[in-house]
Amino acid sequence: MGRLREWPRLRTVAALFTTMSALTATSLVAGPSVAEPFDTAACALERTEAHHSEGLDTWNAAYPRPTRGLDAVMVFLSFPDAPPRTTPAELTADHFPATTHFFERASYGRFTLRPHPLPNWLRMPRPSTAYAIQRDWDMNDRAAYLRDALAVADREVDFSRYDVVYFVADPDAPGVDSDATKVVNLESPLRADGKDIRRVVTVFENHPPDRLVLAHETGHVFDLPDLYHRPMDGKGDWDTYVGDWDLMGSQFGMAPDLFGWHKWKLGWLDPRQVVCVRGAGAAGVRLTLEPLAAGPGAPVAAGAPAAIGSVGSPGAVGAVPGFGLGNGIKLAVVRTGPESALAFEVRGPVGNDTQACRQGVLVYRVRSQTESGGGPVEVVDAHPRTEACWEESVYPPLADAPVGLGESFTVPGEGVRVEVEGRTASGAWTVKIAPAG
Repeated sequence: MGRLREWPRLRTVAALFTTMSALTATSLVAGPSVAEPFDTAACALERTEAHHSEGLDTWNAAYPRPTRGLDAVMVFLSFPDAPPRTTPAELTADHFPATTHFFERASYGRFTLRPHPLPNWLRMPRPSTAYAIQRDWDMNDRAAYLRDALAVADREVDFSRYDVVYFVADPDAPGVDSDATKVVNLESPLRADGKDIRRVVTVFENHPPDRLVLAHETGHVFDLPDLYHRPMDGKGDWDTYVGDWDLMGSQFGMAPDLFGWHKWKLGWLDPRQVVCVRGAGAAGVRLTLEPLAAGPGAPVAAGAPAAIGSVGSPGAVGAVPGFGLGNGIKLAVVRTGPESALAFEVRGPVGNDTQACRQGVLVYRVRSQTESGGGPVEVVDAHPRTEACWEESVYPPLADAPVGLGESFTVPGEGVRVEVEGRTASGAWTVKIAPAG
């Protein structure tokens, strides 16, 4: 009985704390140092003709926007030259519910990907080797594969019911190349059940597959670009642009949550959660930024951050539910040109980033005119002379890129200065940003 009487009081205190946190964040961004409160238009780069442009002033209607639940069908394809050694249920478990959970955390619960796997294999008419499957797939061979796959699937699948299509090949078939998984965008849509199918995710993964590979490919279905750098000769580092810091750079990253810029583009951040900083003068503007991955009730290390180099987790000592975290400011943006901007966000060991190598304010450049794979986003390294997490990071030179507590950093070539002043009791970060000029 005593506990029952305490609950209303606890809710009241929590609600008051949440309200005060929101008011504090709002008061810090008001005034001449930023655009009109919650007016982000000045920093929203214009969408260009670049493939998967990072412009976000408008949404490309050719892609489904993940601001609601979307349904995905998984079609499992076998071949006459190889009896399957796995079951559709086993291959489904390779990707779900992990893919759904990733997007639910990344979107703060605003988006759910609902898989609908077929329970049985569908047999393709030709041997797996006949399709010459490879990473740089010949257009004619790829078209033949898609035509055959759609023909065998259309007998059992009502494609009009689905927003996303996965064609999953038998991983043990001799002609299947696990490096060939990709999204195929079709200039001339396939037609089935009265619906145009404009893109298909062709899955050729091993069993078990690469971690989060389906989440990465599904990101392309939502118009997100590749953020890795593919060396011309296939050798060298692929992760020099963004390192561990976004799924679209590497699904193996230690902190693979999507950038705040991508969450803004996808519709997962409210206007009040993005601040456009401009005309601040020498004094700069002070903001309270919440950790990007923190949602309501998500445990966040409050107060002083963990020691440099430590890897935290939601269950770690010092991790507490951050009252007020989840609905505050997640992203600060400084416009640097007609097609470019700097973004600032707090990253740390929470949500999809539980294994983050370092925590602090991550700074990155965004270019709306740059094609997918050409470096439309580049993380700015606040510690260019050091590296970190050699055993785990996909690119150690950027693993310690964030600006840490008590540090200041001026972005090379831009003159924009960021100072990380402190932490709040709820786990948010107090940051001052001073644009050039």
